[in-house]
Amino acid sequence: MERNQTNFANILEELRDTARLQGNMLTSGQIDEAFGEWQLDDGKLALIYDYFRKNHIEIDEPGDAEENLSGSDVNFMEMYLEELKELPLVSDGEKRAVMMSALAGDGDAQAKLVEIFLPQVVEISKLYAGQGVLVEDLIGEGNVAAATAVTMLECVEGIDEVEGFIGKMIMDAMEEFVSDASDNSQIGENVLGKVNDVNDKAKELYDSLLRKVTVKEVADELGITEEEVQEAVKFSADNIDYIESGE
Repeated sequence: MERNQTNFANILEELRDTARLQGNMLTSGQIDEAFGEWQLDDGKLALIYDYFRKNHIEIDEPGDAEENLSGSDVNFMEMYLEELKELPLVSDGEKRAVMMSALAGDGDAQAKLVEIFLPQVVEISKLYAGQGVLVEDLIGEGNVAAATAVTMLECVEGIDEVEGFIGKMIMDAMEEFVSDASDNSQIGENVLGKVNDVNDKAKELYDSLLRKVTVKEVADELGITEEEVQEAVKFSADNIDYIESGE
């Protein structure tokens, strides 16, 4: 196997997919086997283990899926699960019959299949709790993914793959939602940091020059463009008083 960064990233991704199907857990044996040909030393393996733990993936023993739930998450989940209790119970045989009809393109069966998966969406949402998003939103994303998945069952080869296919689409949707939320949070932090930098530098120049300063002066001092300074002023709702208006 060619040892390069791409292959390494692919192995990590495959292991993350495996972990999701195992309730966000991997065994040390699975990790060692996946990277067996790389002959990694203990230090590098420790870094890999740390990577998975930081991504809420436990090693060798399952974690408590509910330990990351906030108080509001618990309250919402309790109320939502209470509502789901009103749904009729479905036996394994009935579930399989619904899957067969859904595979054949029956719209009513597809809707019923989504209903059957609602409790599973709740369980999957626990795996992504505590990562900066509400469980309520995770469940919403998962329900939409389930509704989409049942209309795409022509992608599976047989009835035994239906449950795994729908489950993976639910997990993919939740993971993407968490990732997008993290990206947006980082963007927000970066913008706030730039606003603070511009405000602090403008005040410093104001105190030194005893007058309001120009956008260009602030930009030159910070080593950024005038457009970036103007953008920071805009995001501050024009509350940086030390910069001349109209710049």
